[in-house]
Amino acid sequence: MAEQHTSALWRSIQSQGFETLAVMGMSKNTGKTVALNHLLAQAAAVQRTLGVTSIGRDGEAQDQVFQVPKPPVLVWPGSLVATARATLQRAKIGVKLLATTDIASPMGEIVVVQALAYGEMEIAGASRGSDQIRVIRQLQQCGAAMVLLDGALGRSQHASPAIADGVVLATGAALGGAVSDVLRKTRDRLAILGIAQADEATRRRCESVFVHGGVGLWKHRGETLFQGQIASLNAGDLLLRFIDSEVALIALSGAVGRRLWLALSALATRQPGLKVVVADGTRVFVEAAELQAFARLGASVQAWRGIRVAGITLNPFSPMGGSFDAEEFLTAARVAFPDYEVSDVLLQERAHPHPNPLPHAGEGVLLAPSPRYSGARAGVRGG
Repeated sequence: MAEQHTSALWRSIQSQGFETLAVMGMSKNTGKTVALNHLLAQAAAVQRTLGVTSIGRDGEAQDQVFQVPKPPVLVWPGSLVATARATLQRAKIGVKLLATTDIASPMGEIVVVQALAYGEMEIAGASRGSDQIRVIRQLQQCGAAMVLLDGALGRSQHASPAIADGVVLATGAALGGAVSDVLRKTRDRLAILGIAQADEATRRRCESVFVHGGVGLWKHRGETLFQGQIASLNAGDLLLRFIDSEVALIALSGAVGRRLWLALSALATRQPGLKVVVADGTRVFVEAAELQAFARLGASVQAWRGIRVAGITLNPFSPMGGSFDAEEFLTAARVAFPDYEVSDVLLQERAHPHPNPLPHAGEGVLLAPSPRYSGARAGVRGG
């Protein structure tokens, strides 16, 4: 299939030159796995080798929270998969072992395999960020032109720009409420993920904090007030010790949670123009409204590395009830997020089904025209 016949989401991703891409769900059942499968299918159709791994476990037949069927992860001949050895025993297809990693997991060593046919796989990858980086490099060395990272519920570190070049955000009716409520919640998440990257001079001043970890505080003229490897859990008490000092810049390499945010807000009321630099938007655990209140104090939050949102995918279905009309949801989301590529990938595939891709990497012949869900899983849009 020629590149011009691929989906708008795939073309947008390709045009931006991502080498690693995290697929991140706003919650369970917002269509993360469906989005992942769409990208795998698009790559297969243009004979582009993708690698895929997970920061948790994905591909189980049933959602362990809501007890509803889940769409499986569907790989194609030539797809490269980094997963724990135990998952290979349940794979519905043949695979070829390409590399070992010596990275342990509860389900065995993480290994890299090549899919020999089209079919279902369960994927359980490395959990630590440093191990994820090693796995990505191994997939690339085995021939992956791009690596997809699939994240588990409530774990967004795989979307960090320290690991991934960009993020596809999956949102949908499972968030609860009306269409307007879902769009508001999605906008709030985008506001956190999209915290702007600091300017180069600020990044140079903060560099040692993000290289070595910890906390740094500086005055307006650049004099260092404090720098040390202190955990985020203890950083709030430290910051309050400087509430009467001249503080212009704070760098925090760790997570920013409630207690730390209260300390930052207290300093912002006393320090006009305070600038706070965090690692990236995945490390900030406050509400978008609180960022806005912080800005009204004249303070700002910036990122050491900014996150690039490659696209937004929609799932109008909710297993708890309250599903949306797919076309209306898509139209409303495109109006709400004009600066992003917004897609309902199942609507796209139904409107423009693609033909069989050619056998990939010389391995077998594909019988399935596109990744669909059959039997008991027909119509499943969760994941």
